[in-house]
Amino acid sequence: MINIAVLGYGTVGSGVVEVINTNYDSIAKKAGEEINIKYVLDLRDFPGDPIQEKIVHDFDVIINDPEVKIVVEVMGGVEPAFTFTKRALESGKSVCTSNKELVAKHGVELLEIARAKNINYLFEASCGGGIPIIRVLNSSLTADEIDEITGILNGTTNYILTEMSANGSDFEEVLKDAQNKGYAERNPEADVEGYDACRKIAILSSLAFGRSVNYEEVYTEGITKITAADIKYANDMKTSIKLLATSRKVGDKFYAMVSPVMIDGTSPLFSVNGVFNAVFVHGNVLGDAMFYGSGAGKLPTASAVVADVVDEAKHLNRNIMMHWSSKKLDLMDISQVEGRFFVRVQGTPEEKADRVKTLFGDVQIRQLADLPGEFGFVTPVMTEAQYQEKAGQLDGIISMIRARI
Repeated sequence: MINIAVLGYGTVGSGVVEVINTNYDSIAKKAGEEINIKYVLDLRDFPGDPIQEKIVHDFDVIINDPEVKIVVEVMGGVEPAFTFTKRALESGKSVCTSNKELVAKHGVELLEIARAKNINYLFEASCGGGIPIIRVLNSSLTADEIDEITGILNGTTNYILTEMSANGSDFEEVLKDAQNKGYAERNPEADVEGYDACRKIAILSSLAFGRSVNYEEVYTEGITKITAADIKYANDMKTSIKLLATSRKVGDKFYAMVSPVMIDGTSPLFSVNGVFNAVFVHGNVLGDAMFYGSGAGKLPTASAVVADVVDEAKHLNRNIMMHWSSKKLDLMDISQVEGRFFVRVQGTPEEKADRVKTLFGDVQIRQLADLPGEFGFVTPVMTEAQYQEKAGQLDGIISMIRARI
């Protein structure tokens, strides 16, 4: 029997307990031994819940118990999760987590401690909930050189954009609906401003490229400026607006960014709707691959956490190599990244088309009957810096959305 402790009995923590209890026998077969939850750490008590007999309020109880071999950290946030995780690893206990904020900030340091102690720090659930992407990058795709990862990595923003597209609704209206349905937090900033997706693409980039990506250096733009008018253009053009997190190798350089992007039916991410997530990976040998599933939620996330528990149970006192070096990956300046841009402008094509074409070249102009007094156009491929320079010479720009169409 392998004893574990769960730090936090919130949504994911209670899900971990439920998954282990529900699939106890099959998990034991896959782990090679029974998995027993000996402690659950929480500040609260849970009278009437069978878990109460396992509740402890002092982390030292767990640290000082040599029978506990694996610690499951599902508290969220950086502190005290970082302190508890570091102490657990230093005491020789493997740790697994769903905490993307902690992994993005301290992952490389915690991995080094685990490596030195010949134990494990695993975090499958940190980047896509139930989608098995980290294990894929770390083991299944090791024969490939990955040159691109692009993902819809946040279910909240994908739900909001899907609903805006389906119903023609405004952002604020759909956000309230998402909050009422439990898809968005009361404070949705981390989701809608792109910070959550930013941390996830930093983790995935670090694993794919083998060097550490600082999430604070990843260009990040959320969906709060996307309007119902933007969606009308997208629908008219048979495209879809998604919040994409991308990291890509260009020659011998790398860039990473998070932003809304207009994509068409040629993209495998085009039909990923609602709260679902997907990760597209391109390798120099494999070519294209996509991983799709529930990116959040109590049980999908808990399932990924428990899969890490099983992996750690099978590798007690044996480190699973992670391809994440402490050496920093220098990212390109975003101004040098190339792409196309969808631009909305005040006025009519008759008034401004000549000026637009003089500045931007061969553009595709769109005008909608129910949006009088404005039009849109799609630029040819150019760098971000070139777009900004040209846009600065055109009066009346309403908005810009990056486009892969």
